[in-house]
Amino acid sequence: MEKKGSGLGLVFVLVVLLLIGGIIISTLNFQKNTYTRGQFEEDVKNGQVIKVTVNQLQNSNGGSVTVEKKDGTTETLYVTDVTKETENLRKLGLDPYVGAVPKDNWFLNHMLPMLIVVIICILFFVLMINAQNAAMNSGPTSKMMNFGKSRARMIKENKYRLSDVAGLKEEKEDLEEIILFLKNPESFTKVGARIPKGVLLEGPPGTGKTLLAKAIAGEAEVPFYSISGSDFVEMYVGVGASRVRDLFETASEHKPCIIFIDEIDAVARRRGTGLGGGHDEKEQTLNQLLVEMDGFTENSGIIVLAATNRVDILDPAILRPGRFDRKIMVGRPDVQGREEILNVHAKNKPLSDEVDLKHIAQTTAGFSGADLENLLNESAILAAKRERSYIVQQDINDSMIKVGIGTEKKSRLVSEKERKITAYHESGHAILFHVLPNMDPVYTVSIIPTGGSAAGYTMPLPENDNMFRTKKEMMEDIMVSLGGRIAEDLIFGDISTGASSDIKSATATARSMVTKFGMSESLGCINYGSDEDEVFIGRDLAKNRPYSEKVAGEIDEEVKRIVAECYSEAEKIIKEHMDVLHKSAALLLEKEKITRDEFEALFNEDQAPAESIEIPVESAESTEN
Repeated sequence: MEKKGSGLGLVFVLVVLLLIGGIIISTLNFQKNTYTRGQFEEDVKNGQVIKVTVNQLQNSNGGSVTVEKKDGTTETLYVTDVTKETENLRKLGLDPYVGAVPKDNWFLNHMLPMLIVVIICILFFVLMINAQNAAMNSGPTSKMMNFGKSRARMIKENKYRLSDVAGLKEEKEDLEEIILFLKNPESFTKVGARIPKGVLLEGPPGTGKTLLAKAIAGEAEVPFYSISGSDFVEMYVGVGASRVRDLFETASEHKPCIIFIDEIDAVARRRGTGLGGGHDEKEQTLNQLLVEMDGFTENSGIIVLAATNRVDILDPAILRPGRFDRKIMVGRPDVQGREEILNVHAKNKPLSDEVDLKHIAQTTAGFSGADLENLLNESAILAAKRERSYIVQQDINDSMIKVGIGTEKKSRLVSEKERKITAYHESGHAILFHVLPNMDPVYTVSIIPTGGSAAGYTMPLPENDNMFRTKKEMMEDIMVSLGGRIAEDLIFGDISTGASSDIKSATATARSMVTKFGMSESLGCINYGSDEDEVFIGRDLAKNRPYSEKVAGEIDEEVKRIVAECYSEAEKIIKEHMDVLHKSAALLLEKEKITRDEFEALFNEDQAPAESIEIPVESAESTEN
């Protein structure tokens, strides 16, 4: 919004510029019209002067001599004594004409300067008043004077409704009580019920936590204050606490209302974990937030909604009943939820008859709502690039590869040897995906380089939404990860660096089996996890691991044993299907990309031994797969 004083400020600047310009022009004209006595006497001596006129200033002895020359030009000679100058002119043989004394222009000489000064003073005074008013209100130009003011934005007219939120049926049911309380609080208070003071929405990014909060405010038709957790914290101690106080004071003037704090983990981290101890700015802000939510001050009618994907690092005091009474897990949608989300985002997108949103929902297990929206948006962009007015299934298939793996780089130059290495590597993965009973079927196998350093990819087709993994499934995951490395070793007698990410994934899975899930026979059903990814400076940095050096060695040995066992088993399977390995690699070298039907057809063909592809004798070059 444009400030009221901006127009007056512009006028003030223009007036000042005009005054400066007038002074400069006057000075330049004065310098331009200066005619010296030496020049005048030289012109008289040369007979150039034909007429002189003496002009005297009013109430002054000074004046000017207007000199008309033969060449038609006129010059002005300024003098301090007109009477004396007249006598000098006669001595030079000139007959000067004495002009009439000009009348004094009272307006120009007296009134105009005073008027200009008054206008400048008035404009300056108005600007000062506007600057003072701006300092009392929030705005980008008054940050220094509004450090302690809340940066929350109030949304009175909210267009979002619960019908706009798809795939969160149970979550919406849990929040209906809040909407009913905001609309009719008497029905709760007369039976002694207390509405939750705070609701914490936790879940992975992109699952719709912010949208759900907006929909609640829209359904309840109450003011909605939105702020990020990082907006509270500044480098100056005490600013965050002041902003919390100001936020609740402002909200109390418009209650019932909803305060939504996005990414609350930025301000509500566990206390005593920072280098600043109890005087840390974040802890001061958190303390004030705890008091405002449940302290001596009663904030009835103000409901705090908060969203985070790191509930594990929040302070226990803010999670207790009375502050955040209710915790709602907003997870990734199931197959039915994904179909509902796809229908919402496909409303304004023209789809061809071949596009089956139900099938897309079945093949996008693990996608969040934001991922699904991005998938359809990328499909629409592809359709527009291909000069179509509607989206076809191929657009969605290509977008799924782009979103899940990366953009295919078909123009990248790849040597024939690296193409063969990649073809066998990806075929090794694909065979294990197909043969192992708990793995998803193959969707696409490609040797086209993609984003990053991947030289190819094997994409499975998830058929179920699994809530947990079994030990056999995790063992098969390791086997599939090692399939590319095994195929390279069997065919080339050498290995490349292309399996580095696969080895990293297999090792991480095996270590989780041993340390977190108790799936080791030798170490037993014990959790050896040390929360390596949740280090708090000042508390956990110097924390010793909860097991001895001997146990650490046993863990390493057990991880090595599991990976070696999976490697041996996967190698046997690939050796049993060497004919399919050769056929798949040959087909990939021919077409660069094969589909599920094309790959599964290789297993249905006659089991005649396939001719192997001629491989160079030199060792395999490094390639990322």
